[in-house]
Amino acid sequence: MNGSQEQQPARSSLSRRRPGLVMGVVAVTLTLCASLVALALAAGGGVTVSSAANAKLGKQVVVDAQGRTLYVLQPETTRHLLCKSSECLKFWPPLTVHSSKTKLKAGPGVQGRLAILRRGNGVLQVTLGGLPLYRYSGDSAKGEANGQDIHSFGGTWHVLSARGATSPATSTSTTSTTPAAPTTPTTPATPTTPTTPAAPTTPSPTPGYGY
Repeated sequence: MNGSQEQQPARSSLSRRRPGLVMGVVAVTLTLCASLVALALAAGGGVTVSSAANAKLGKQVVVDAQGRTLYVLQPETTRHLLCKSSECLKFWPPLTVHSSKTKLKAGPGVQGRLAILRRGNGVLQVTLGGLPLYRYSGDSAKGEANGQDIHSFGGTWHVLSARGATSPATSTSTTSTTPAAPTTPTTPATPTTPTTPAAPTTPSPTPGYGY
């Protein structure tokens, strides 16, 4: 009797603990599921590269999802990166994604193929038409293009046109060729005055001989 009475409190304590253990397992499971869903959404949610009218440059330019102007560094390509130092990436942060499976969407008016470049440090950067895309730390609002034509880090930074070509500088000066000096017309030669033919000489009469 005593042994059975001692086992009853132990069983009752285990019964009281089981609901707590079950709830803990359920909470951990839900947390893991939520994390997986968040990762899936981040990977499949997509990143949109759009276009917007830029009053300063007078054309449609490429912008990120927040409307910030995007730049390229010429002559940089995906096979020859120039902006690699921490100093460059501080002033010109790349447009990045969290997963190589992220869906890239081109907004209305954006021409060119969007792709993802894996940089040497593992960062995944968005490219357009084979050109890596960057933002400029000196732009603080939509529509700004303060990084246009800055010469640094081995090249020149340009705003990317929505048509896929880089925008020219707003104050592009055309070099005019110096016109050749006009040639001084030569003074025509003074016409020569025709010489008056000499008057024929009249032969003098032969004097007669007096006899």
